[in-house]
Amino acid sequence: MVVADDQALLRGSFRLLIDTAPGLTVVGEAGTGAEAVEVARRERPDVVLMDVRMPEMDGIEATRRICGSPQTAGVRVLILTTFDLDAYVYAALRAGAAGFLLKDTRPADLLAAIGVVASGEALLAPTVTRRLIAEFTRRPEPDRTLPRELDGVTEREREVLVHIARGLSNGEIAERLHLSPATVKSHVGRLLAKLNARDRAQLVVVAYDSGLVTAPPRP
Repeated sequence: MVVADDQALLRGSFRLLIDTAPGLTVVGEAGTGAEAVEVARRERPDVVLMDVRMPEMDGIEATRRICGSPQTAGVRVLILTTFDLDAYVYAALRAGAAGFLLKDTRPADLLAAIGVVASGEALLAPTVTRRLIAEFTRRPEPDRTLPRELDGVTEREREVLVHIARGLSNGEIAERLHLSPATVKSHVGRLLAKLNARDRAQLVVVAYDSGLVTAPPRP
């Protein structure tokens, strides 16, 4: 994987932690967003651990370039954020980020998160998820006419998509809809294909952008 952070001390700490974990190896470092894009193109890592605030190019634009390029389409981006950077979470999701963690995450949880993202799953820290929902409440009310991108989605798949946007796991969705976990997994796979989404995080964006799901009003 690649570690991108403008603070050399943090990069070194992350590298030491990751290199000592079984099955994980750091193949490159970057101190700017532009360097992160360059290293990702050269090394094709499974995961890029991306800071948001970096010189020359921020982590969101770097994520957009990495995830949007056919050359690095298979690279997954895990963003580390802090409370004062939560406004960037929505933009980074749209840019293609597969996961978010706070910088005060415990080392063991960080290593577990890297494994989750590398396996193709999306990951949002619970605190980030709550604040992400709050961000949606600040956005203008969407057009209630569902866009064409949802035309090919069945009623059952829309039900599954709503629960994904609410943060439910496959098992929880299966219980709510009285389906088997395997059936839910199949629905999720079809949603990813039909909506051209990289992962569940992208499905959350589609659900809110389309107006299929709206965040509860702020008090």
